[in-house]
Amino acid sequence: MSDDLVPDDLREWVAPLLPPRPPPRHRYPGRLPADDRAVLRGIVYVLCKSVSWRDVSAERTGCSGITAWRRLRDWTEAGVWPRLHEVLLAELRAAGLLEMDDAAIDGSHIRALKRGAHTGPSPVDRARPGSKHHLIVDRHGTPLAVTLTGGNRHDVTQPLPLRGLRGRPRRRPRRLFADRGYDYDKYRRILRRRGITPRIARRGVAHGSGLGKTRWVVERTFAWLHQSKRLRIRYEIRADLHLGLLQLACSIICLRKLRTSF
Repeated sequence: MSDDLVPDDLREWVAPLLPPRPPPRHRYPGRLPADDRAVLRGIVYVLCKSVSWRDVSAERTGCSGITAWRRLRDWTEAGVWPRLHEVLLAELRAAGLLEMDDAAIDGSHIRALKRGAHTGPSPVDRARPGSKHHLIVDRHGTPLAVTLTGGNRHDVTQPLPLRGLRGRPRRRPRRLFADRGYDYDKYRRILRRRGITPRIARRGVAHGSGLGKTRWVVERTFAWLHQSKRLRIRYEIRADLHLGLLQLACSIICLRKLRTSF
């Protein structure tokens, strides 16, 4: 398999964030651990191709799928993926590639094949469980923050993930664009107290408000994320592992934008 799936720059950004390995035992040290780059290749391979972990070929990726899953578990519990996303966002901000005047927020429902945390009845088929991705992006569609909830959670019940945006000059957008699912005056007041002007479509008002000229970027980013086939359907029972893959996909989008700027 080509190394283009995990380019050198992604490996370089991830490496400083990985937790240290435990020292080997003096007696009966066992087999050498799989190389981190090979493991990252296996994780990204599953993310992009959506094959079963057991079907990952060690000949193609350099490690078994079970090893990749275990390392994904360990790295997720160590908080590698949100830190990677934050570091890349800070780098984009330093390069002047984040446009924080306008931001857009939306949610996307996906089917969850197995029960687990952050699943709930699908809005379109109550017999099937589902989950929701909640995403906020800047004016150019760069993912700023992402969360995972059950499929039955209304978009507006998800706290707006505006905290934690790092760097200067702006920590929060000037305006936030959203569809009718966020049409509640309570949340408009919360946004205004934070110095953010809400641009939210009104329920019961005819279409054609013009907000779609700015809000479409979040739908395009969902399309970018869903190019990673593992995110179209939730297979992981553990919510933190699915969220970790989602954060990794956001980081890959940020890395592409950073790479094209040079």
